Amino acid sequence: IMVGVSGGKDSVALTIGLAQLRRYLGFDYEVVAVTLDPQFDHQAVDYSPLAALFARYEVPYEVRRTEIGPIVFEYRQEKNPCSLCARLRRGALHTAAQELGCNKIALGHHFDDVIETTLMSMLWGAEVKTMMPKLHSTNFGGMELIRPMYLIREDDIKHWRDYNGLHFIQCACKFTDTCSTCGGENISKRVEVKNLIRQLKETNPFVESNIFKSVENVNLSTVIAYKQGGVKHHFLDDYDKVEKKEEA
Repeated sequence: IMVGVSGGKDSVALTIGLAQLRRYLGFDYEVVAVTLDPQFDHQAVDYSPLAALFARYEVPYEVRRTEIGPIVFEYRQEKNPCSLCARLRRGALHTAAQELGCNKIALGHHFDDVIETTLMSMLWGAEVKTMMPKLHSTNFGGMELIRPMYLIREDDIKHWRDYNGLHFIQCACKFTDTCSTCGGENISKRVEVKNLIRQLKETNPFVESNIFKSVENVNLSTVIAYKQGGVKHHFLDDYDKVEKKEEA
């Protein structure tokens, strides 16, 4: 398993968690950690604290320098640099995993990421979709992407961080979706949604679990259209057929 490590609390918690689980599970597996240094603004980042931390748990760790930062910010041609950055990072992670002989890539997304992404897709993407707990890679045969912390709440990760007195690397990009604690002047869409959910929770304590469960309870008979396997299905496709069947 190769863990994609940004240097924040989520990916570090995932790395240590997977390393510790090897003590208790009935099967063995290898864990390696990789950080993609995007070199935003050509800033030099000291990753030695992460290397020392992972060494305590016998997790090999390496930092791979990339040109993602310069590509996104110096030569950006898209309106959404965050989307371009995510695609570049995803491709680089898959390449690194293949080169290291891994068949799984683990990402540190948690429960709150899942419900925020679901709501963001509706409000800004005009579609209903969510993060999947695991999925097979379409471009890298035999590779699987997994999200082991899918059901873990962000507050629990913060508690673990504080209990162990750990400090992490802050994101280098003020535009990034995950930069919710840097205090930058730009408020990302993810932070907006996080604040919206927090406000809704004040009057509905079940709003978070309801968002999560909504993508498990999709009633296709009340959906205008949906896509499956790249094919779009519309409710009118079978509308007249149902009426004729009832008449018969």
